[in-house]
Amino acid sequence: MKDLYLMRHGETLFNQRRKIQGWCDSPLTKKGIEQAKKARELLKDIHFDHCYSSTAERCCDTLELVTHQPYQRLKGIKERYFGVFEGESEDLNPPVDKYDDFFPIYGGETRLQVMERMVTTLKDIMEQDACQTVLAVSHAGACRCFLSHLGKPEQLLNGQKLGNCSILHFHYDQGQFTFVEMLNI
Repeated sequence: MKDLYLMRHGETLFNQRRKIQGWCDSPLTKKGIEQAKKARELLKDIHFDHCYSSTAERCCDTLELVTHQPYQRLKGIKERYFGVFEGESEDLNPPVDKYDDFFPIYGGETRLQVMERMVTTLKDIMEQDACQTVLAVSHAGACRCFLSHLGKPEQLLNGQKLGNCSILHFHYDQGQFTFVEMLNI
């Protein structure tokens, strides 16, 4: 059995300012840097065979604060694309259950599109013989879309929010992921 630790990046300027942040990027805040350092402490006893990051700077910076291991950047684990709403106020967001009806009209991705690319990318990683214990830093929406392939995220997380630097732990065996727990800083 293999282990995947799928982590959300630390707090960013756009998180702080309540901006829609999908493929657009903003830097980690002081709080985000501290969150990553706390995550490093939480994960210090786990040896990762391989580390991966979304191509977003906020994820790379978080991973570099968590571990000094080399890592690979992957487009397949980046955040959902919100089309023309990238960088706009979160006040323009529809309710989460309406995202699929709204954002694709304006060039954004659906939950299913994000879930499929996340599942494909993470399975490809975990199928490699050398990957026994993996850390991947991604985004809240992308992590929730990935989690949705196993069931309803709100039920799996017992109603907890996937906060900045939260870590989802999965087992991977015979092509299947099993959700184990969420680690919070």
